[in-house]
Amino acid sequence: MALALHNTLTREREPFVPANPADPKLVTMYVCGPTVYNYAHIGNMRPPVVFDVLARLLRRSYTLTYARNVTDVDDKINDAVKKEGVPIGVLTARYLAAYHEDLRVLGVAPPDVEPRVTDNIPSIVGFIERLIDAGYAYVAEGHVLFAVSSFKAYGHLSGRDPEDMLAGARVVVAPYKREPGDFVLWKPSDPEIVGWESPWGRGRPGWHIECSAMAAAHLGETIDIHGGGVDLLFPHHENELAQSTCGHGGKTFARYWLHNGLIQFDGEKMSKSLGNVRLARDLLAEHGGETVRLALLTAHYRQPLDWTDQLVVESKQKLDRMYGALRDAGVGGELTHAPAAPPPAGLLAALEDEINTPEAIAELFNVVRATNRATEPLEKRALAESLRAGAWLLGLLTQDPARWFAAVGGSDDAEVDSLVKQRDAFRKERNFAEADRIRRELTERGIVIEDAAGGARWRRLR
Repeated sequence: MALALHNTLTREREPFVPANPADPKLVTMYVCGPTVYNYAHIGNMRPPVVFDVLARLLRRSYTLTYARNVTDVDDKINDAVKKEGVPIGVLTARYLAAYHEDLRVLGVAPPDVEPRVTDNIPSIVGFIERLIDAGYAYVAEGHVLFAVSSFKAYGHLSGRDPEDMLAGARVVVAPYKREPGDFVLWKPSDPEIVGWESPWGRGRPGWHIECSAMAAAHLGETIDIHGGGVDLLFPHHENELAQSTCGHGGKTFARYWLHNGLIQFDGEKMSKSLGNVRLARDLLAEHGGETVRLALLTAHYRQPLDWTDQLVVESKQKLDRMYGALRDAGVGGELTHAPAAPPPAGLLAALEDEINTPEAIAELFNVVRATNRATEPLEKRALAESLRAGAWLLGLLTQDPARWFAAVGGSDDAEVDSLVKQRDAFRKERNFAEADRIRRELTERGIVIEDAAGGARWRRLR
């Protein structure tokens, strides 16, 4: 595998080389997961989809251990508990189950390890104790804080100057902090708030230390790939890097840092004040998992993705064309594992080139066109099987084509709409043989196509 990744830490494209000297086929990857205090919005879905594609690609050549954490202790969770009036375990279980269901509908495979903060408190406490003993953290008024000035490379990951960060940071300068930028590793808990006994009194962990401790506990002190949204770059990942490096005696924490861009709506950032926050479960119920997944993959993962109604419509049309090619080639059935057929070489090259999903999708359509043009049945089927094998790496085309056309729209009209759109596409490509074939098929079914300037319309004769 000639995989190259853009490393946020070095700001360069680098060939991917696993670190494990004992077995170069072993790879570890850690991705920051959800804080389960509410239903996930569509922006929360981009990281798991992107890194699911990377995991599928890595598993072709390596033995991957993929960890994605769950934050089930957090001040936002505490606020939600007060608002909803339910025990914390009930609230977090509800929203974690909803998150898992969203990912299932999106076709995101479960990670190998899904550590939860509440199951890793001893590891977190032990990690904090090491930082204190090594002089990187201090205790003050029941809090434990990381001394940012003790780590000279602080700010390197996010590319920020420490002095500029302190000058511009919107932090509450608590009286117990030595420096304004020092961040909390452990905080005291009032009796009505969840907490655990520790050497510093009853309390709970800070946000950043959780991921450092869980990554070390489940993947080791040095991991190959650390992923997450660019919104986590500072302060979360910057703080993770600092405390992990210090806690591990200067060892490299993560060798490759990958960050996906954020989702916008019609060019604007999602925010409650703008009223444009869209829940993933609502979009999935309206459009289906594969359509939403394809939409999430249409932009390069490092770039922002502008979510529009037109993006969803176009994603659905693309899937119609791909499923139509499978159906016409006689390739069907549900797909539950990686197909035996080889994926298209161009698609593999695109994914190995910094997970270039837009180029990979374009390669799929090269195969769609070749499949539709093929006249020899065996060649047509081989191309369709290669199409499906490539789509598998993107998490697409897993349904039986007949089920796809029956389910989308809930009636035969959806299939007719899809065929008419495919015919329009063939006409634009000047593939008149395939366009005429679709017209004949629909004519035999009693459907008349009427070409117009804005696109073809259809009506039934019977």
